[in-house]
Amino acid sequence: MSNAVLGLPVGRGLFYLIVAGIAWGTAGAAAALVFQASDMGPVGLSFWRCAGGFVLLLAARLVRPRRSKPAHSVRRIRRIVVTGVALSVFQTAYFASVEATGLAVGTVVTMGAGPVLIALGARLTLGERLGRGGVVAVVGALAGLLVLVLGGGGGDGGGGATVRPTGVLWGLVSAAAYAAMTLLTRRWGRDGGADSADTVWSFAVVALCLLPLAAAEGLVPHTVEPARVGVYLLYIAAVPTAVAYTLYFAGAAVVRSATVSVITLLEPVSAAVIAVALLGEALTVATVAGTVLMLAAVTGLAVAEARGVVAARREAAPV
Repeated sequence: MSNAVLGLPVGRGLFYLIVAGIAWGTAGAAAALVFQASDMGPVGLSFWRCAGGFVLLLAARLVRPRRSKPAHSVRRIRRIVVTGVALSVFQTAYFASVEATGLAVGTVVTMGAGPVLIALGARLTLGERLGRGGVVAVVGALAGLLVLVLGGGGGDGGGGATVRPTGVLWGLVSAAAYAAMTLLTRRWGRDGGADSADTVWSFAVVALCLLPLAAAEGLVPHTVEPARVGVYLLYIAAVPTAVAYTLYFAGAAVVRSATVSVITLLEPVSAAVIAVALLGEALTVATVAGTVLMLAAVTGLAVAEARGVVAARREAAPV
């Protein structure tokens, strides 16, 4: 609630989340351009994204006035390390999905399955009931994934977006890591949450985790256009990483979680638009159908959560 204490208006928080969602949607597009212009792999790209994001976030934190210095503790260090490891898997698996099966499908699988896995995990680990709307959302998301996997046969010819099982699997791995990170953050939030500095140092953990793997894969990409690749990497580190995560955590502190879930749907939507408009990915009928099913499932999940909040407030209200 630090941002609420600082007086961040809810309207501004909503605007921050909208910008963050759109910015995240551009990360996959920039990654696809990096893959096209060089031989950089997903691990190397994730390393440079998080290392660059860490440097930019740390620089921003050093130049702005400090209100208070967070206390060091074993629990806080554990939060930073676990978050960093989960973020490493989340980002790297996502880029691997984009590399294997294209921007639109990779993003929709990751962002569509993530909230559903969060709902299931919350039921099993936090005792939060899914309800009828949650069950419908899970079924819809699974149906969307099935359509994507079985119906995506666009092929490589003609610029179609080919759905490859390997890419879908990487997307599910990314979604699982994202869900684990979110569920752990919710649990930790019950004892006071985390300081914004934790986000900065979590990116440092990500960079350290990925460094040996990125070195084995190749830290410096081979390309005939190093300046263009460098611009893409700088953009990925700055906009969909440093800026977007800062705006997201600020907005999420003052906006209801159900609303946050709906707004973050802007990521796969903006990614799909970019894929079609700028990268030449022609979406097949199956891809469109799977996308609609998954987005509808996540929207239904958010609506069910919102209704649950309203019902809980009514029950708690004095008679």
